[in-house]
Amino acid sequence: MANPATIKQKELFGHPVGLYVLFFTEMWERFSYYGMRAILVLYLVQATEDANPGLGWTNGEALALYGWYTMLVYVMSIPGGWIADKFLGQKKSVLYGGILLVAGHSILAVEQMWAFYTGLGLIIAGVGMLKPNISTMVGGLYKQGDIRRDKGFTIFYIGINVGAFLSSLIVGYVGEVHGWHYGFGLAGIGMALGLLQYLIGQKHLKYVGNFLGNSNNEADKEAMKKPLTKIEKDRIVVLFISFLLVIVFWGSFEQAGGLMNIYAKEKTNRMLMGWEVPASWFQSLNAMFIIFLGTSVALYWANRKLRGKVATSLFKMIIGLIIMGTGFFFMTAAAGQYESNGASAMYWLVLAYLFHTVGELCISPVALSYITKLAPVKYASLMMGVYFAMTGFGNKLAGLLGEASESLGEYKIFTGIAVFCVVFGGLVMLFRKKLETLTHGAEDNEREMNHEEV
Repeated sequence: MANPATIKQKELFGHPVGLYVLFFTEMWERFSYYGMRAILVLYLVQATEDANPGLGWTNGEALALYGWYTMLVYVMSIPGGWIADKFLGQKKSVLYGGILLVAGHSILAVEQMWAFYTGLGLIIAGVGMLKPNISTMVGGLYKQGDIRRDKGFTIFYIGINVGAFLSSLIVGYVGEVHGWHYGFGLAGIGMALGLLQYLIGQKHLKYVGNFLGNSNNEADKEAMKKPLTKIEKDRIVVLFISFLLVIVFWGSFEQAGGLMNIYAKEKTNRMLMGWEVPASWFQSLNAMFIIFLGTSVALYWANRKLRGKVATSLFKMIIGLIIMGTGFFFMTAAAGQYESNGASAMYWLVLAYLFHTVGELCISPVALSYITKLAPVKYASLMMGVYFAMTGFGNKLAGLLGEASESLGEYKIFTGIAVFCVVFGGLVMLFRKKLETLTHGAEDNEREMNHEEV
């Protein structure tokens, strides 16, 4: 079996064409996921007697379910990655995950509680199969030491957020105005489109994501059997330490779909020129900022690296956490304004999401790329699954913090998150150089490569 990193691949805009196949697959998958996420909490708390009735849950009950759901979605990436490494390979795992997601989102369109819980269960399983494996496939498109890998992950990440941006507007509007279950069904249609284009684009993924156990290359088979070397063990240690940043980051960032979503609905003055902006639309701000800023942030870090300045993955991730944490000070200001005036201005949310987005661009796509640089080949999908599980634990933490706001108040929660993120990021920065010695030069000598270099 050929190694995709050692063959000449057809390119488009300086990257393998397979990147764009995965880009659109993930775009539609995220359209379905974030579309459903944008209206899930709102549906749960909507009164049962309204014209567009919800389930009438309390905020605390809704945030508790939101925390469990978003945690399990990502924790299932561990078995999803393990199945890919041991039995199926990443390419087939993505396919089966997509099928489960189409089924799950479609069932949510049925207005029955059995359908609601069944749909959530299928989505959890589907994301677990698809999410870690499609990200691992992106890394497999690039040769070791190719500086384009980080850029490729940023392009891929923009695809995620094109889907998230469109879904927050379209699914959010349909769900809030025309019916929650119409919104859930629309999310399912989006996932079906993603699955279709993934199948059509298979010719561009011929050499990536295949199961090593079926390889005709003896070296591939042996790689599955050999014990880890000292270097590989050290790199795994660094990855697990970096995952602490991931948990803190997502535990804070994911207030977006929970506490900040409810805050936008209940405590923000959303009137704009006589028209009330739907609360779910604020979920699109993060995605919109990523689309506009994604390539600029990636280019900044690449140019910094080429100029010989510090631009390691761990450095970027620490900076990302600090920037994101700083964004919560704007929510502190919003909460203070609400306590004084009975409503807070929309611009606080806009500024918070802007800082959250810049922080996300410094940590999330970078972390995906970092894993493909450091993880042993035979555990590539499993380590990616562990990463997404850490984001799941972060999501659960976000739910717990959201629940705590009912007793502590938003002002204390927002301020506490901001201070903790900045302080924690600063502490990890003190140990950055020592941690980076354990990577054994995995990011040294990165440079621009093209399809002629094999």
